[in-house]
Amino acid sequence: MASDLSTIAQMLDATLDPIKHRRAAQLLKQEEEQPHFTLHLLKIVATENLELKTRLAAALCFKNFIRHNYVDEERNYKIPIDEVTTIKQELIGLMIACPATIQTQLGEAISIIADSDFWDRWDTLVADLVSRFTPDNFKVNNGVLEVAHSIFVRWRPLYRSDELYLEINHVLNTFAVPFLNLLSATDQQIDAHANDKVALKGYFDTMSLLTKVFYDLSCQDMPPQVESNLEHISTLLHKYLTYENPLLATDDDSEAGVVEVVKADICEVLELYVSKYDDDFGRYAQVFINSAWNLLSSTGPETKYDNLVSKALHFLTAIAANPSHSAAFNDENVLSQVVEKVVVPNMALRESDIELFEDEPIEFIRRDLEGSDTDSRRRAATDFLRQLQSRFEQLVTNVAGRYINHYLEQGKTDWKNKDTAISLFLSIAAKGSVTMSHGVKTVNSLVNVVDFFQQHVANDLISDAGVEPISKVDAIKYLYTFRSQLTKEQWQAAFPPLIQNMGSSNYVVYTYAAICIERLLFLTDDSGARFFGRVDIEPFAKDLLMHLFRLVEKENSPAKMQENEFLMRCIMRVLIVMNTGILSFVDMVLDHLVGITNIIKANPSNPRFYYYHFEALGAVVSWCSSSGISKLEDRLWEPFNTIITEDVNEFLPYVFQIFAKLLERNPSETLPSNFKALIPPLTMLTSWGTRGNVPALTRLLSAIIPRASRSIVAENYVQPILGIFQYLLSGKKTEQSAFDVLESVIVSINRSVLEPYFKEILSLLFTKLQNSPSDSFKLRFTRFYHLVSAKMEVGLGADFFVSQVDLVQHNLFVQIYLSIILPTSQQLARPVDRKLAVISFAKSMGDSAAFAQRYQKGWRFTCEAMLSLLLNPPQVTTGVGDDVVNEADVDDIGFGLDFTPLNTCKRSVRDDFPEIQDVKVWVRQYLSEANARHNGAVAGYMDRLTDEGRQAMAMYVS
Repeated sequence: MASDLSTIAQMLDATLDPIKHRRAAQLLKQEEEQPHFTLHLLKIVATENLELKTRLAAALCFKNFIRHNYVDEERNYKIPIDEVTTIKQELIGLMIACPATIQTQLGEAISIIADSDFWDRWDTLVADLVSRFTPDNFKVNNGVLEVAHSIFVRWRPLYRSDELYLEINHVLNTFAVPFLNLLSATDQQIDAHANDKVALKGYFDTMSLLTKVFYDLSCQDMPPQVESNLEHISTLLHKYLTYENPLLATDDDSEAGVVEVVKADICEVLELYVSKYDDDFGRYAQVFINSAWNLLSSTGPETKYDNLVSKALHFLTAIAANPSHSAAFNDENVLSQVVEKVVVPNMALRESDIELFEDEPIEFIRRDLEGSDTDSRRRAATDFLRQLQSRFEQLVTNVAGRYINHYLEQGKTDWKNKDTAISLFLSIAAKGSVTMSHGVKTVNSLVNVVDFFQQHVANDLISDAGVEPISKVDAIKYLYTFRSQLTKEQWQAAFPPLIQNMGSSNYVVYTYAAICIERLLFLTDDSGARFFGRVDIEPFAKDLLMHLFRLVEKENSPAKMQENEFLMRCIMRVLIVMNTGILSFVDMVLDHLVGITNIIKANPSNPRFYYYHFEALGAVVSWCSSSGISKLEDRLWEPFNTIITEDVNEFLPYVFQIFAKLLERNPSETLPSNFKALIPPLTMLTSWGTRGNVPALTRLLSAIIPRASRSIVAENYVQPILGIFQYLLSGKKTEQSAFDVLESVIVSINRSVLEPYFKEILSLLFTKLQNSPSDSFKLRFTRFYHLVSAKMEVGLGADFFVSQVDLVQHNLFVQIYLSIILPTSQQLARPVDRKLAVISFAKSMGDSAAFAQRYQKGWRFTCEAMLSLLLNPPQVTTGVGDDVVNEADVDDIGFGLDFTPLNTCKRSVRDDFPEIQDVKVWVRQYLSEANARHNGAVAGYMDRLTDEGRQAMAMYVS
């Protein structure tokens, strides 16, 4: 029975309480099943006498529900169509009427709906938005523009396509002219209310949104309506790039005012237009260049100007990259002015930077090192100087070099000046971007990065007395940046001081040291071999790990323990590089990792930290000796089962993957008794409702089936497992998982048990094959056929498959075999799959009655397909499977997606015939023995072949 609004509101309030959160979230999950849940949420959002936090929680809940429950992967609505219609009718007006914090959540929900429905199933939206524009009501206009921006911003990262341009043109035809009229009207209102602070602020918010939407509309191509009004628009943009009004100035040095926001938005537009549309916009550029230069020269160091300065520098960087405009910088005096008045002031350390270093060290690190400071002054100034250097390398190097030497000299008595010198040197020494995997790969040939380090930086790394923490960080960051440029011998000399800096009492110093060590251990050469490997770190590994664990465990609250993901990433990397070298101290590692698990499960708050944490656990599982697996199963069962019992959703996919890896390590052993408790929930459809858990659940179930096949049959779990297969098969995004489960059943469960279900299995598969199946589906179906066909020794085989197809439809096999199996077999890419196909074909040729008598032409086609595969005989790597790839950088992973695989727990490819190594030799032996078993019949079938085919087969049949 559906709850009333007050009950749902109470549940929403409870989700904001850390103590009541989990229970409230479970109750809301149940409430989602009730009719009109979304409409109840929107009513709560619209109820003005409720507290803002409750309304905001409802808006957030609505957005998340829409994200996961609006449509399925084929765009079919998952909620009733009348509810969809009501949402679309009410949502725009509701968002416009709501406070800004709620508008943000509803705007994201509208964007999600638009992803599915705009514009073909929501073609009235743009007209609805335009109809709400007013010439003088900024509150309404701001709401409309928020909606528009939330939809149109989706175009920015997209590649050009006919469908995209059709959508954009649909928008422009209705939206562009009213939008440009509103731009002019807002300009007039700003002039008219120049002395009215409240109205002026509102209209400036409108101008900011108009500028953002202007960027959206222009991001793919310049709209024709803009092109015909470009001079007017340029004049208006320049007016607001240089606009000043004391009424809008802010007293807070850290919070940007609306004028700074608008100017930053304009700079972003200017960067776009110079980069993409300079043929049309170029004639207006000079006035903007002058104004941007003046702005940068006159803007103070306060943090409230950081975004504006960064965007202005991005614009000048685009100017420097454009051959039509960059020539103005090809002058020593001009470049000296650039370095002195723009670059150095925005690279120099400010008091606010030092305060951040001291008061919020983890934030300082993330901004400075990870690249999250894309819009920082220092990063933008660096990009500007590097762009100039790419045009005028010798000149920029010489000019910057003078300033570097000056600040180095000043740095002898003032460490901040030395910091400026090092930052300047990093800017001109590195060519291209600093990559996460290798740091700087190409350097400026006019400077020597090793000499500079030895002369000016190394002492700060080695010495303790009188060295400022930031100077130590500069030294470590220098190694981090140029790690690819140092030789092995140079790194062997630098590594002990890095380890020494791990012992620093300064949070930033020891964290930077951990980051640098981790990236060094990740470094590979062009062949993929580790640059600094197990032999290099083995003397330090145990002590290094113990120290890293102590640093992580200094704080025992869940949130603080997870704060520093860089330390856990270093732990993970050391374990990965050490490989089986960890066995001598694996108990110590496991004690720490399990202890951390037990604390952070109470409040998973940092996805990167716990991802690295589970990768570290995965490394322990992967490198553990076979004899130690049982001990690991026992050790990890209790903490992991607690996570499952307490439904710690953030950890579940990782736990399932590690459990699966544990079971896969000993596939022939009987399933431990405690793991049998997982079978009932794994065979219930309710466990599979969270899409992000499906790949991990699939792998776990597939690992359990072969180790518990007897109990699965005895306790009647075969049918529920096949129900899971059917459920997974019904979705395009889960059909590959369906085959994983099915193959595990095929290789583990006896034919006598499977046979009653086989006709229905085939019917489901054939239904999918009739409905425009994907190539990946056809490949998996073909592999499934070959698996059944090759398993003659357990009562399966081609004849069994044919007999079961006949139960579905007589002679349907011919169509399936000729149109799907034979052509798709040639497309199998993995050696293990190609080997399986050869074995399947050979057994069909040697022992199948159906191919011998009923499908005589089919025997010839099968032979030709097998010979084609044998032209390039598959070689399956023994042991680790054939899908080994160089380890991916964990930072390439997008956190917050549906499923994050653990790199250390990668599944080895299953080889169903590991005893067959040389497949050509096996085919010759198998067919010769089959020919003898059938009194020369196989050799007789060769008359069905062409002369060329008989000649090719002669080596395989004797």
